[in-house]
Amino acid sequence: MVRNSLASLQSTPNIQSSKSGIFGARVRYTILDDKTEPTIFKEFGEWSSIGSLFFTKLNNPNPDVNFSTDTFAKPLFPNNKIFPLENEIVYILPLPNNNIQGDVNDVSYYYFQPVNIWNSVHHNAIPDPINGESIPPSQQQDYEQTEAGAARRVTDGGTEINLGSTFTEKLDIKNLQPFEGDVFYEGRWGQSLRFGSTVNNSPILNPWSRTGENGDPITILRNSQYSDDKDAWIPQVEDINKEGSALYMTSTQAIPIEVSSKSYKSYSQSPISTDKFAGEQIILNSGRLLFNTKKDSILMSSRHSINLNAVTDVNIDAPRTVIQSQTVKLGDRDAFESVILGDKFFEDFKLLLGQLMSLGESLPSITPVNAGVIISSTAMSQIAMKMMNSIEAYKSKTTKTK
Repeated sequence: MVRNSLASLQSTPNIQSSKSGIFGARVRYTILDDKTEPTIFKEFGEWSSIGSLFFTKLNNPNPDVNFSTDTFAKPLFPNNKIFPLENEIVYILPLPNNNIQGDVNDVSYYYFQPVNIWNSVHHNAIPDPINGESIPPSQQQDYEQTEAGAARRVTDGGTEINLGSTFTEKLDIKNLQPFEGDVFYEGRWGQSLRFGSTVNNSPILNPWSRTGENGDPITILRNSQYSDDKDAWIPQVEDINKEGSALYMTSTQAIPIEVSSKSYKSYSQSPISTDKFAGEQIILNSGRLLFNTKKDSILMSSRHSINLNAVTDVNIDAPRTVIQSQTVKLGDRDAFESVILGDKFFEDFKLLLGQLMSLGESLPSITPVNAGVIISSTAMSQIAMKMMNSIEAYKSKTTKTK
């Protein structure tokens, strides 16, 4: 990736005044950490150099990386950065630096985001023949087609372009399919954020325009694309049931999501089906959802109901569980049997057992009496005594009601 880095590191005289004009350049090395090239990192500003790069001019290519202020450029924007790969093309422009108070003519190089050579969100690097990176014969036709106006279409599994130390090229990464008026941001690995809208009667269909009117806003954030068995250069439309983790924010759209469980037997009137509700909603869809608070509570509030729907279990683990409600239905939405108030019942039950014990002890003294009465009264007294001694064991240690 970086050749002759230490040998080419040099202290260059201040020739900032010679920097002028906007020009295209090829990225040779981007500073992303303090480990890959520690000497370069220290020489060019340490942590303030993160995101900066070294380049060679397209009209003056150089097979070696020249680590000097003449080939050094910082990101143009402070809050929005796209870190280019090796062999991508960027615009370089001279602008004022932090010495502007001492010399208004003192400028440094800054770079704009990579040029969209291939119209690909994945990478836009192109081989540098001057640097010995000729196009492999298996891909020469791909680049010749591109020069003729066609899209780059590599089908043999790799382009063999040097893109850096860790970047692994994936030829199946697709661009996002645009619709009229869209604004979206795309990562290099299939992530995307779409600020879109309902688009009725579009030549390309999408799953969110079945309801509403043209111009109704929708925001879609997804973390990865899905395999659709189409050529990699054909753009892709989001599909909430196939892609990775996704967040949808709708206005009038109905999203055809396939939920894992949709049994609403606890309702007298089931909610609107998840794939038919058309209106404002936020949908989170992923292999797993984790909600955690480090300082305060998770609060869920609903104008109507809160539904917990699962294929197997709904589990609650907590030192104390409180349900504040006027009516609690257990087992079925039409449950009508009342739950006994245990403490009140057992107070009266203890009195009853005490009376039964006294009756059992007094019956044998009543004359005349036969043997059967004596046996029955003794048994009744013993059973009542046993129940009295274990009366607390009948109570739940965890569940309380009012």
